[in-house]
Amino acid sequence: MAVALIVAAGRGERLGSGRPKALATLSGRPMLEWSVRALRAVPAVEAIVVALPAGTAFSPSPGAPSGRERLLTVSGGRTRSESVRAALAAAPPGDPVIVHDAARPLATAELFERALTEMRLGDADAVIAAVPVSDTIKEVDEDGRRVARTLERKRLWAAQTPQVFAREALERVLADASPALLASATDDAWLIERAGGAVRIMDSDPANIKVTTPDDLRVAEMLLSERQR
Repeated sequence: MAVALIVAAGRGERLGSGRPKALATLSGRPMLEWSVRALRAVPAVEAIVVALPAGTAFSPSPGAPSGRERLLTVSGGRTRSESVRAALAAAPPGDPVIVHDAARPLATAELFERALTEMRLGDADAVIAAVPVSDTIKEVDEDGRRVARTLERKRLWAAQTPQVFAREALERVLADASPALLASATDDAWLIERAGGAVRIMDSDPANIKVTTPDDLRVAEMLLSERQR
């Protein structure tokens, strides 16, 4: 059976809500709660561990569906991967491990289920939700302005979460990584790639947006309203 880790330790300065981003209100609930609700609808998930900013508490809103699985919270680290490492250390036994960003509150139970199904194929150390890049992507020189080359778009995918890992593989790369390496990792699949592991791409849901700015929050509100109707 699986365990799920939700990364929710970001401060969210760009969102400007005056509170940790994961606790910003989205459709009347803390944004984090939407991910918890989706994971609670996945029968294979036996525990959910949430990494929050130190000193921050979270409990589901009154009337929110309860789950049979354990819901735990831990203090996150200074970087994303440090938060994943802290959450994994607190997680009870379970394999595989789902890692999900609270900043993607529109991930559905069906998306988590599909990621777990892909992982069960057994030919990869990790499966990641991603979408093909539709824009033309330019790589620039060190000055940040002069175009060095145009990348081949048909081979480019934008990585998202959820990402699902073989527990032993994730534990190993997080244990072996230096603080500097953890700080440079923008997702945990990169640590698997760097260690020579196999990572499989899975088509994501176009609505699985990342909330970073107030505009993103408004779009998420609209998409949630349409889904609830």
